[in-house]
Amino acid sequence: MVSAVANSTPASTRLPDARNHKERECMPEGWENVVVTSHFKVYTPDISRLDARFFRLLLQTKDFKNWLWANRSGADGRTEVKLDVFEMLEIPLPPIREQTALCDAYSTALYHAPRLEQEAQTVEDAGVSAFETALGVAAPPPPPERLVFVARFRDIERWSHEGILRAALQPNASTTRIWPVTRLGNVVADLENVWSPKCHDHQAGKDRWGVLKLGAVSFGIFDQSQNKELPERLSPRAAYEVKSGDVLISRANVVRYVGACVHIEETRSRLMLCDKIFRLRFRENSRLLPRFLPEVMRLCSVREQIEARLTGTSPTMKNISKPALLDLSFPLPELEDQQALITDLTTARQTATAKRAEARALRASAWTAFESALFATGDLPEHQSPPRQEAADGSLPNGPSAA
Repeated sequence: MVSAVANSTPASTRLPDARNHKERECMPEGWENVVVTSHFKVYTPDISRLDARFFRLLLQTKDFKNWLWANRSGADGRTEVKLDVFEMLEIPLPPIREQTALCDAYSTALYHAPRLEQEAQTVEDAGVSAFETALGVAAPPPPPERLVFVARFRDIERWSHEGILRAALQPNASTTRIWPVTRLGNVVADLENVWSPKCHDHQAGKDRWGVLKLGAVSFGIFDQSQNKELPERLSPRAAYEVKSGDVLISRANVVRYVGACVHIEETRSRLMLCDKIFRLRFRENSRLLPRFLPEVMRLCSVREQIEARLTGTSPTMKNISKPALLDLSFPLPELEDQQALITDLTTARQTATAKRAEARALRASAWTAFESALFATGDLPEHQSPPRQEAADGSLPNGPSAA
């Protein structure tokens, strides 16, 4: 074992998986009494020439990783970079001020990216909260932990202490519009599914028929890639081909994904339902917009109904029956109100998506700028083979070394 202190850099000479580059790291500030195995060489940087942050980032660059891959030795699954080869590598080393400036610029970008992601989450949460509030199913805020004096006994009979506190927090709650509650069976004609044939393990080819897997509907957005190819010996049932505009609901899965519901915006051709996914058939002149139902199925009040109706003994495969799904109840606004709610929720999600994309782009551009500043004149040499400098006992040199 070798001791490592803050800002020292343990570098592993053995790479159990040469594609795993997490075994080169600077010790964070505040870490004390840390030890590493004999497969790590501990380097203490000369801080007058090397910013430890710069060295840490350098070790994560694509060029450095490519160099490691090209200079590995040993059998697959237990490869390493010899210490003498590693220490002969020439690295870009700008003046210390430029190193610090590069690290500061990268850190600034990393500071702004999480803020964008937090803003995205706030916007998305606000959109969902507004949707739930408009339907009258939002969870009430927690009551304040304070006493309230009740002057009239009829207040106690009508509300209770907690009810009075909530009324104080939401004085205009009575003005919230109350929508009629309906059963799913009142607005859809049927839920249909089909048999699940024994399919190939691979995804269906472009011109081949495929059968959907549960993953196609599990995460709130239809994923057409989640399918298995139907064998040629079996005839497809074209009547059960899914199309744009269809609404699908999973009837079996782990608890949190039973009842997962998606509206298909677009899909490739020749994909069929499976027996674990229902397709909704809407009534003529239905009072329910297809795009509204997936949002309703995510409501906590609806999820509670679903989970209360689950059957099955396996914790990894619960089921819900067609009658149980058709019996689900939820608020049903007028069609134009459903459309307005969906539009507002979609806008919030698009804004959140744009902010997350901006955060990813910010991180990527900051990293590209860092790498470009170091390797603008060319990559590290792909392979270096200096003469081995073994000790008298045949071992590689060991001990700390200044950068």
